[in-house]
Amino acid sequence: MRPWKLAETNYAHVRDNLPEVAVLPLGATEPHNLHLPYGTDMYEADQIGEAICEEAYRRGAKVILLPTLPYGTETNQMAFPLAMNLMPSTVGAVITDLVRSLVHHGIRKIVLLNSHGGNDFKPLLRELYGQTSAHLFLCNWYQAMSDVARQIFVEPGDHAGEMETALILAYRPELVARHSDGSFTADDGATAASRFEAVNRGWVQTTRAWELLTTNTGAGNPHAATAEKGRQFLAATVERLATFLVELSQSPLDERFPFTPA
Repeated sequence: MRPWKLAETNYAHVRDNLPEVAVLPLGATEPHNLHLPYGTDMYEADQIGEAICEEAYRRGAKVILLPTLPYGTETNQMAFPLAMNLMPSTVGAVITDLVRSLVHHGIRKIVLLNSHGGNDFKPLLRELYGQTSAHLFLCNWYQAMSDVARQIFVEPGDHAGEMETALILAYRPELVARHSDGSFTADDGATAASRFEAVNRGWVQTTRAWELLTTNTGAGNPHAATAEKGRQFLAATVERLATFLVELSQSPLDERFPFTPA
């Protein structure tokens, strides 16, 4: 039993060791180019959640890792078979119910550990503010670690690129499809440009139709990925995010939380 992982722990332990912080990992089920599994986002959420909670627990944090939600919003990938969509409002309703459960059991520090770029939870945090006594923190780990990713990877990629391929190589290598010569079965993850400069430059945003944006759902070249890069990236992620969990666990829930004292 790993006592910081709810799915493995038991009532006797939880009853006597109620955590201060709950971490809810959020994944997706969708294609990831031709070489990575549909569960890539789920596996990443599992691995990163386990690693950061284990390290935080080792440092004294009262933290519990909840089971990963394996589905997310896939409206722009529905042209591809078995992309399993939950509408944003549905995902929000599930999270809201889980937050209510946690608050009912006395846990009011909650971290949403998001592993799927198609999920947008900032509006949910705004909607729940003032409606619950819980304090919600959102961590899109791929954004939180973007500076480190640029140092480790030739091109981290947006979807099924080098970063994601490296993580799956490191922790679920049997799920990475290869040719007989050992190369990945993936294409190069090229993406189509918009006809509008404002969209290409990021000044204007729009929902991207993935079947038009990509060839085989990959966005970013995965071929420079190695398992060692994946392990290096996870180690840096653990150091950054486990530190936050320890600080969050130790911080008192006073009238100024989460701000510094006046």
